[in-house]
Amino acid sequence: MTYCIKLRRYLPLLPFIIPLLCIFVVNSSLFEDDPVSLSAAITFDLLISTPVLYFLTIRKSTIPKSTVVPVFILGIIIAFIILPSEHQYYLTLVKTWFLPILEISIITYVIISIRKAFKQAKSDNSVDFFTLAKEASAKLFPKKLAILFATELSVFYYGLMSWRHSVLKPNEYTYHKTTSTRMTLGVFIGLIIIEAVAVHLLLQSWSSIAAWILTGISIYGCLQILGILKSLSRRPIAINKEAVTVRYGIMNEAAIAFENIKHITPFTQSVEKTDGYVHLSPFKDMEGHNVLVELHEEMDLSGFYGIKKTFKKLLIYVDNPDQLIQNLNDNMAS
Repeated sequence: MTYCIKLRRYLPLLPFIIPLLCIFVVNSSLFEDDPVSLSAAITFDLLISTPVLYFLTIRKSTIPKSTVVPVFILGIIIAFIILPSEHQYYLTLVKTWFLPILEISIITYVIISIRKAFKQAKSDNSVDFFTLAKEASAKLFPKKLAILFATELSVFYYGLMSWRHSVLKPNEYTYHKTTSTRMTLGVFIGLIIIEAVAVHLLLQSWSSIAAWILTGISIYGCLQILGILKSLSRRPIAINKEAVTVRYGIMNEAAIAFENIKHITPFTQSVEKTDGYVHLSPFKDMEGHNVLVELHEEMDLSGFYGIKKTFKKLLIYVDNPDQLIQNLNDNMAS
């Protein structure tokens, strides 16, 4: 019994030990004695045994099952590197017949998942697309890659496809109507366009390729700012039965449970960096604040591209601060 328990502790290491053993065998005298049989066995271990063991290791964890695909591809790469070219018959079969099918399957699955999120967001204007994109991406990619993909997808969606105005619910609160943020971001877009035209004309005589590359970067920069600007009105602060989700477009977000809120009060005083305050808005003092949320325990503020910042005292700007504070206090009391 004790032996079985100890063995289970080392099972997660097996997917990593097998490639090392395969590398050792290829570089040993054993491989020279029977290269044909061992090449087939090594190919099977790297392409089948390793991904299967990896799947069995992660199946009950929060790691996306789709990460089996990168493990499989890594096995192919290792096999191509360590096996002599004359003993890569099975690898060639996989590369010729199986990889194209796998690529088409992955692309199809990604497109279907994204299309489903787009349709759900368009059919129900109250559904938050960024949340849908993160949920869909988490099923497709590892955690860090998923948030990058979801952010880029949301920039595209809010910048180019989301044109209907959101209808606020009684438990939702805006934070962009009475600030200069929209005007500031609009000015940034205008400046980028003017600069892009000027730089394009200057570079055109030297290199048209460089001119168009920099113009493309400028266009993408405008799209990012436009996506952020439009996400401000599409992602309001929301209160549900158990928590308040504070948002600043697709740039910052945190779901704060009522039980973790120590105080929520009106607050417009200027603060110092050393005081431990964190702004919900990335524009900080340029936008200002009128609400302070103090917590019992520290938590993370999830920022742009998943960058996290720990906070215990959060400064927020809300268009109707008194209404938000009253609603939150009522929910916390009940």
